[in-house]
Amino acid sequence: MSVTPEKTESALSLFEKYLVVWIPLCMLIGILLAEYLPWISEAIADIQVENISVPIGICLFLMMYPAVLNLKGSELKKLGKNPKPIILTLISNWFVAPIVGLVLANVFLPDNDELIVAIILLSASPCTAMVLVWGLMADGNQEQNVVNTSLNTITIMIFYAPLVSILTGIQNIPIDRWSLAITVILFIGLPIIMGIISRDYLISNKGEVWFNETYRPALGKVAIMALLSTLIILFALNGNTLIDNPALLVEVSIPLLLGFFIVVGFNVVITKLFGLHYKEAIITVIIGSSSHFEIAIATAIAVFGLGSIEALGTTMGLFWEIPIMLSIVYIGKYLGKRSFWDTKSSN
Repeated sequence: MSVTPEKTESALSLFEKYLVVWIPLCMLIGILLAEYLPWISEAIADIQVENISVPIGICLFLMMYPAVLNLKGSELKKLGKNPKPIILTLISNWFVAPIVGLVLANVFLPDNDELIVAIILLSASPCTAMVLVWGLMADGNQEQNVVNTSLNTITIMIFYAPLVSILTGIQNIPIDRWSLAITVILFIGLPIIMGIISRDYLISNKGEVWFNETYRPALGKVAIMALLSTLIILFALNGNTLIDNPALLVEVSIPLLLGFFIVVGFNVVITKLFGLHYKEAIITVIIGSSSHFEIAIATAIAVFGLGSIEALGTTMGLFWEIPIMLSIVYIGKYLGKRSFWDTKSSN
C-alpha cells in the first residue's frame, strides 16, 4: 500500500485506520460468494491471458505501483550517514526472517509443501510501503524509514527470486523459476520503471507539493481498494477449499505468528545490544519484522495459480501483519517511555 511520508497518525483516513476490520470482512465476503454465488468466481477465473488472471493482474499492479512511488534514488546517497540501523534491518530482512520462516514451516507444516511455499514467499519479502505509516505512528526516524524503504524496493528486485529459489530448493519443492522471474519483472520491475518515469514527469509538470499531497494519497486509496478486491477474489475462488478444510488457515497461522514474535524479539534485542536510539531502533524493528505481502501474493498467484493453496496461504500474512504491526507501534512507544532504548537521536 502506498503512503505519503508526510502523513501523521491523525491524518490517516477512517478507512485506513480500520483496515484490521476490512481485511477479514473481505475474506468473509469472498467465502460467501464462493458458497452462494459461485458463478461470479467462475466468471472472474475465466478472464485470463496466458493463464494469468486479468482482474488479479490489474489489482496487483495497482497495489504495487503506488508502493514504488516511495522509491527515492537521492535518499540512497544517505546510506553512509548512519549505516548501523540500515545494516541491522537488511540482516533481519534477508537472513533472519527467511531462516526463521523456513525452520518454523518445517516444524509445523511437515509434508505440506503448498503452505511451506506460502511461508517462504512471505518471509523472503521485506516491506516497502506500509512501514512508512507505522514509522510515523511510532514517531520514528522518518529519514531512515524512507532510506530503508527505497533500499528494500531495489533489493527485492535483486534478491527475492534467487532467495525463494534457494529456499524452495532446500525443501526439494519444485518451482517454475521462469514464472518466478517474470513475476518479479512484471510486479516489481515494471512498477519501478513506471514509478520513476511518472514521478519525474508529474513533479516537473505539477510540482512536488501536488505530487505528495494529492497524487500519492489518491493512489494510496486505490491501492487499498485493489488489495481488498484481491482478497475478495482470492477467497471467492478458494472458498470451497476453506469450507472443506478450515484447518488450513489455522495451520499456516501458527508458524506465521510464531515467526513474527521471534523476529520482532530478535530485532528488539539486537537494537538494544547495538545501542540504537529510540527513533532509529523502532524503525529498525518495524521494517525488519514486516513482510511485503503484495509481492508474496502476486508470486503465489502467478506461479501456482489463482485458486491455489499457496495463494490462499500468503493472504494470511496480510491478515496477521496489520494487527501485529500496530502492536509493535504501541509496544515500541511503551518501551521508549520506559527508556529501554536511549530517547536521544543519533542523528
